[in-house]
This record gives sequence, C-alpha cells and structure tokens, in this order.
Amino acid sequence: QVQLVESGGGLVQAGGSLRLSCAASGHTFSSYRMGWFRQAPGKERAFVAALSRSGSNTLYADSVKGRFIISRDNAKNTVYLQMNSLKPEDTAVYYCAADRGMVSTIAIRAYDYWGQGTQVTVSS
Repeated sequence: QVQLVESGGGLVQAGGSLRLSCAASGHTFSSYRMGWFRQAPGKERAFVAALSRSGSNTLYADSVKGRFIISRDNAKNTVYLQMNSLKPEDTAVYYCAADRGMVSTIAIRAYDYWGQGTQVTVSS
C-alpha cells in the first residue's frame, strides 16, 4: 500500500508556472505507475498526465501537451508535475494517483491510491 501527499499548489497569474510534487510513502515507489488528474468546480475528475514505473513512458491530455511535464525521482519517492504557460482553465484541484500496473494509463479507474489534492488557481 502507498500513501500520497501532494504539495506545490497555489495562486499564479496566467502564463506563469508551478511545480506540483507528490510524495509517496513506502519502500516500493518504483513499483507503481503514477498519474496526475484534476477536478474543476462542477466537473468530473479528468486525466492530466501519466508516467510508467521507470519513467520512460509518458502520456498527456491534449489540453496540457507541450505545457506540462510529468517526471519522477524514485530515489526520493516523488513524482512531479511541472506546469508552464498556465491558463485560467487549468484552475482545479490536482490529484496524484498510483497503481501497480506496468505501463502508464489515462484510465482513472486503474488507479488504486489517491492523494488528498492540491488547489491550483490561475488568474487572468
């Protein structure tokens, strides 16, 4: 089992950047594929980015492709989401998720473990 804690959210102006972190407990972090999802007010939780166990395979939602980068540091048990060129429509609560599957996936139901979320607000 793994516990996830997100950090790094906040208020930023459009065009700015933020880096989210997700720290995982336990000694087998490298055995988990990781994902970032977000939920805006009144909307369903949606896929943002995913990363395989090794970090060699990544997936991105079309809306963030070219602006966001997902990465991991298995030595630090941490996954990151670097968010650049932020837009007001990126405003949401961002959640980190983990699962023991092999390859990265966009499927929200594939993930067994979730963090509590961190708020990102982008002002225009």
